[in-house]
Amino acid sequence: MVRVRFAPSPTGSLHLGNALSAVANRRFADEHGGTLLLRIDDTDQARNVEGGAPEIAADLEWLGVRWDEGPVHQSSRFIRHREAAHQIGQPDDEGALRFGRTTLLRPDGTPTYQLASAVDDVDFEITHVIRGSDHRANAELQAELIRALGAEPPEFIHHGLLLGEDGTKLSKRHGAATVADLRAAGIPAEAVRAYLDELGLPKHDVHLDLKRLRRLSVDALAALSDEELAARVGVDVSLAPVLRGARDLAEAREYAQIVLEPDHVDVDAAETMARFRELVEAGVEPRAIVRELKAVGGDLKSLRLALTGRDRGPELAAVIAALPRDELLRRSVG
Repeated sequence: MVRVRFAPSPTGSLHLGNALSAVANRRFADEHGGTLLLRIDDTDQARNVEGGAPEIAADLEWLGVRWDEGPVHQSSRFIRHREAAHQIGQPDDEGALRFGRTTLLRPDGTPTYQLASAVDDVDFEITHVIRGSDHRANAELQAELIRALGAEPPEFIHHGLLLGEDGTKLSKRHGAATVADLRAAGIPAEAVRAYLDELGLPKHDVHLDLKRLRRLSVDALAALSDEELAARVGVDVSLAPVLRGARDLAEAREYAQIVLEPDHVDVDAAETMARFRELVEAGVEPRAIVRELKAVGGDLKSLRLALTGRDRGPELAAVIAALPRDELLRRSVG
């Protein structure tokens, strides 16, 4: 039976490259009727961030990446790691335990990444290790350690890395480096997951395509029901039409604020405002109001400014539809 593992270090929100590995492992397990183990590689205490493991779990849940077993923290298995180290290692002059040139236990008795990873892959019967190509150099050593422990190593599958648009290591200066960065930018989870699914298991390094992500964001928002879209923005469903033109959730929240808390702007378009109020009081449908004002050469830009305080934003008819009659009349008085 196929058994894979996703093994991030608890250093904060998932790096997008790690998220790519997580999605790839989940898909591989699903395609082969297998199991995904979530393992937290926290043997290096200096790198661990408080709350890092829960943040990773939350990122995975947000992306819709479920795990079947775990999370297992490597730090909880240090006794087993020490036993394995004494089984295959030899002490050195500094008090560490080594396997050839590789340190298994540090002088303080704590296990290294190489040892812990090999032991856990054996004990949890991992059949395939799917990870970024930056780990390719570890494969031979880990396979050797696993054989020394009396087991057969898993199949190692390494995929290309996710880099910035300029080909360098992904960082915030590229617009996003972590799942948290994209979430803060308002990109919906469905768009991020779709993008990572599209990348699959790239044979070579790939560059983050923010334009593609934003197109997927538009598609994801369009697929949401009015109720779901309004809930994600945190507004009443009556505002859903206003949100529809937004390209991401951050922009949708901005659109909602434009309608709910407009900036006050004095406008000089008395004739347009008067005709607008007549149409509102007559109960004319919002799109018909816009058509009528266009037909008579009305100043729609001034009307938008009066209603929202901005010269651009949500569709004007949607703004009119979202606001109560009395509020439309109040804002159009000046």
